[in-house]
Amino acid sequence: MNKAYEVTFSPFRSFTREEWSKLEEHPMFPVSDIDLTKLQALNEPLTLKEVEDIYIPLIRLLQIHLTHYRNLHNERDQFFSNKSKPIPYIIGIAGSVAVGKSTTARVLQKLLSMTPEQPKVELITTDGFLYSNDELQKRGLLNKKGFPESYDAKQLLAFLASVKSGRDIFEIPVYSHLYYDVIKGQMQIIERPDILIVEGINVLQVSPGKKIRKRVFVSDFFDFSIYVDASEKDLREWYIERFKKLQQTAFQDPDSYFHQYASYSEKKLLKFANEVWDEINLPNLLQNILPTRFRADLILEKGECHFVRGVRIRKI
Repeated sequence: MNKAYEVTFSPFRSFTREEWSKLEEHPMFPVSDIDLTKLQALNEPLTLKEVEDIYIPLIRLLQIHLTHYRNLHNERDQFFSNKSKPIPYIIGIAGSVAVGKSTTARVLQKLLSMTPEQPKVELITTDGFLYSNDELQKRGLLNKKGFPESYDAKQLLAFLASVKSGRDIFEIPVYSHLYYDVIKGQMQIIERPDILIVEGINVLQVSPGKKIRKRVFVSDFFDFSIYVDASEKDLREWYIERFKKLQQTAFQDPDSYFHQYASYSEKKLLKFANEVWDEINLPNLLQNILPTRFRADLILEKGECHFVRGVRIRKI
C-alpha cells in the first residue's frame, strides 16, 4: 500500500485509486450507454474510466449496506409481528464549494437506479433550505451565504424527520443558481423514494451556531455519508475556473443575479473571484466544512482535474 495512505490506528481503511478500482473489476452496469454529459456539472470532467474505477466499486459497497438495511427491516418486522413499509435509505454527500459534490450525487443517483432492484432514487440539495436573500439581508448574513447559520435548519430537519417517519409525499423549496435565491412558490415534489441522496456543503455539520441549541442534526438522519475532499489549492483553482466559465455562459443571461460581472475584464473578474474565495468560501471551508470530513463513512480524495486518487472507508 502507498505509504501516503498508511495511518496507524486510523478508524479508516485507506485505498489508493488502483487498489479501489480492483474491488469490482466486472461491473454489471451498461456504463457505456450512460450519457455522462447529463451527470457532470460545469467544469467538472467525468470520464467512463472514472465511473468504472471509482463509482462502480462504490455502488457495490452501497449495495452491501442497502442489502443489510433491507434485511434488518424485514427481521424487525418478523420480531414485532408487524408488516411495515420500508423507510427510505438516506445518503449524505458533503464537501467544499467547487469540489464536485453535485457530479458525485448525480452519478450515484444514476448508477443506484440501475442496480438489479431498480430502486427509486431521489436527489435533493440543501440549497433549497437556504434563507431567502431578503431574509439573509435582514439577518446580516448575505455575505455568509453557505455558512451553517444561513440555512433554515429547522425546516431541513423537519423534512428529514418526515422522510424517516414514513410519510409518502414531501415538498421542499427550490433554489435557483440563476437568480441566486430560493424561488418563491416553487417546490420540488418527492414521492416516497427507496433511496434519498442529500447533497450540501454543511450536511455533516453538528454546530449550527453559537446562539442555537439543538440536540438533533442533519447527519443524524443519514444511513451512509460521503465527504468529497480535495486540497485547498485545487479547490481554489477549480472555483476560479468555474467562475470564468460562468462568465462566458450563465452570467450572460440578463436575468442572472451575476449579470453585472459579464462585462468584467479577465483581470477584474479574477480579482473579484479570488476575493470571494478568500473572504467567504475559504473561511467557511476551514471553519465549518473541513472539520466535518472525518465524520463521514467514506471519503473520496480528489487530485488534479477532479479525478479521485484515493478512498478512505470507515472501519466496522
